[in-house]
Amino acid sequence: MQPAIKGRIHYDEKVIHVKKKLCYDLNAIDHKTKYVLAHLFVAKRTKPACVKFLKQIKTTCYKQILQRYHDEKHKPIGKRKLIIFVSDKFGNYKSSFNKLFYRVAKLEFGVPITLKKHGLKHNNNHIERYNQDIKDRIKTMRHLGSFEDAKTFLNLKTIIHNFINPHMQLKGKTPAEKADIHLPLKRNKLLNLIKYARENHITRR
Repeated sequence: MQPAIKGRIHYDEKVIHVKKKLCYDLNAIDHKTKYVLAHLFVAKRTKPACVKFLKQIKTTCYKQILQRYHDEKHKPIGKRKLIIFVSDKFGNYKSSFNKLFYRVAKLEFGVPITLKKHGLKHNNNHIERYNQDIKDRIKTMRHLGSFEDAKTFLNLKTIIHNFINPHMQLKGKTPAEKADIHLPLKRNKLLNLIKYARENHITRR
């Protein structure tokens, strides 16, 4: 599936407790469509893990990113309207971005989760709202007993967010619909999505 990128791509992590161990749920979201473009649950935020995470976006959306670059590359560097990625100041996020999208996209690095200040045009609250939703959902569960349990739960959470639940800010559309992914899911969306995935051999990365 190739979601249409319509806004900035905000990415960050949510710390997840699996028994007494801290793990990380990495997510990247389009701030306009609210579509989660990449998701990966990891034990550590190593550079290979961060590359694997962002590579999901390269696999599904690189043609769009490259087309925007070709449309803008004749302009001076400072005036190019490239697709923008936004992250906090974690070093592996920057090095992974440079490895995969150097020159063809722009990274707003070190953007805090605060109100707009210091001359920044935007903050990183879009991904934080999604991460807060994960936190609120986990509160209702007794515990995440294993890494695999947590991984399965978070994978399902991403799918339901993208394809099943309508989003209030999207006027009742799902993020997938807003990102121009239109599947014949009808009323029983989750069951029909499972059938669609099975028939089309779609698997999670």
